[in-house]
Amino acid sequence: MKKNIIAYFIACITVSCVATSCNKKSSSGSKVSGKTGALYNDKRPGSLQVMPKTKPTPGPGLVHIEGGTFVMGGSTIDDIGFDHTSPKKRVTVPTFYMDETEVANVDWLEYLNWIREVAEDPRWYYEALPDTLVWRSPLAYNEPYVTNYLRHPAYQDYPVVGVTWEQAVAYCDWRTNVVNENILRSKGIMNDWKAYATTKSGGAKGGAANNTVNTQPFDLDLYLNGQYDDLGKKPIKVNNPAAAANANAGGGKNAPKGRGAKIEDGVFTPGRYRLPTEAEWEYAALALIVSPDNNVIANNKIYPWHGLGVRSPKKDTRGMVYANFKQGKGDNMGVAGYLNDGADITAPVRAYVPNDFGLFNMAGNVSEWVYDTYRQHSFDKVEDFSPFRGNEFLNNEYDNNGKIVTIGKTNIPKKTAATSGRKDAYDLHKEKYGNVTEESPSTPDAKDPKMTTASPSFSSDQRGYLDKENLDLYGKITLVSDRSKVYKGGSWNDRAYWLNPGTRRFLDQGESSAEIGFRCAMSSVGNPQINPKSTPQFKQPKSRVGFKSK
Repeated sequence: MKKNIIAYFIACITVSCVATSCNKKSSSGSKVSGKTGALYNDKRPGSLQVMPKTKPTPGPGLVHIEGGTFVMGGSTIDDIGFDHTSPKKRVTVPTFYMDETEVANVDWLEYLNWIREVAEDPRWYYEALPDTLVWRSPLAYNEPYVTNYLRHPAYQDYPVVGVTWEQAVAYCDWRTNVVNENILRSKGIMNDWKAYATTKSGGAKGGAANNTVNTQPFDLDLYLNGQYDDLGKKPIKVNNPAAAANANAGGGKNAPKGRGAKIEDGVFTPGRYRLPTEAEWEYAALALIVSPDNNVIANNKIYPWHGLGVRSPKKDTRGMVYANFKQGKGDNMGVAGYLNDGADITAPVRAYVPNDFGLFNMAGNVSEWVYDTYRQHSFDKVEDFSPFRGNEFLNNEYDNNGKIVTIGKTNIPKKTAATSGRKDAYDLHKEKYGNVTEESPSTPDAKDPKMTTASPSFSSDQRGYLDKENLDLYGKITLVSDRSKVYKGGSWNDRAYWLNPGTRRFLDQGESSAEIGFRCAMSSVGNPQINPKSTPQFKQPKSRVGFKSK
């Protein structure tokens, strides 16, 4: 009897250990699935390859901005135009990244140089050139800026201007590709830059890991779609022998046994460079940071800095101006011997003091493009979480072989309007996935018409959602259309009113100005708290299924 009881308890403990092995490590050190009990990263078919959970590293130049709630338009005081363009609305902005500075002339010259030497596309180069004629005026002598401002070394750290909204968006996409290609080549997942340079110059390919070095312009979407045959000396390890053999197929006996990177590997930037939304930009400019002990904003701001004025009240900097703007009619820089803001036109992107988020020139210097399409009552219409006006839903265009179609020789994906608000039925994309005619366990009920055709109520363009453009009156009493994009922040040639982050203006997306530049942003992933340990946290109890929460 005693032996039976002991055997019973041993059996119970054994069953319990198997059933409660969620995310515990096996004797080999591999993690165990909490839902199936199977090993992750095991050398067998069907074992999921799970990478360590790491804190994402942003791309260069970005500052991590912890999100939160604020009143959009809440910093504005007077509606001097009586146009009611900034109604107040409380919204929540998710955590994101933003450029520490505006994009400078040297940054844009790097972009142009890449187009000329890598893409080798003369049309792309010409259309990426800023319009330096924005400096030209019939009643002012600004001709030296036309030829010097973009290219002269004296202005290399000044913000780029003469850039349209469309050009700024294209720059963000290019920056995403260049940064992620550099990550892949630096880590050895793709062939390194030495092998790339040798191949690009027409030399031997002996430095390549698998004798294939792709020197075409890199695009992240094409890479993720498997359209680059370029594997470096340190590819992602493949545990399953059969999958490793497939990954190595065609690479030769000296090719490394591995594969290219996927999103699941966590090697890419956490998001893609883009223009900030209007809500992100305004939130970042105000930089309303609370003390962690009370969760209450102790003061209001009407500028990115503290106080109600534009001059420093501190003893050692008393009277100094916080930003580059126009002090009054005919006064862009003050009197010789003590220039009030130290600038006649723009100033270097790191001029003046940063705000509490560490961002430079969020008021003055140049106004900045944001991602949103302009509508007078945008704040009333947008969602209160991650508000944005301007969604134009586009997908990559694919050929019949599942390859992304590109524009010319640029390797930039061609976009097409999204046709559905939900995932299409398999039959609409069967050529891409093997044209299997048999049903699967996940095949939806064929009686549902929405699963066999695109949803008829879906609109791929919602820029004018609930607030339509009026083309009948366009050019007569309104200049607002779906091409109207918001810019914010005030410039070197604006009065102090426009330095308020809540103010907003618009310009056609194809137009440019000597007073408008931009900076990039990037969405964050994972925990929205940047420093969780700086605030009180609930103590996590031991899990009932046998693993500790981290």
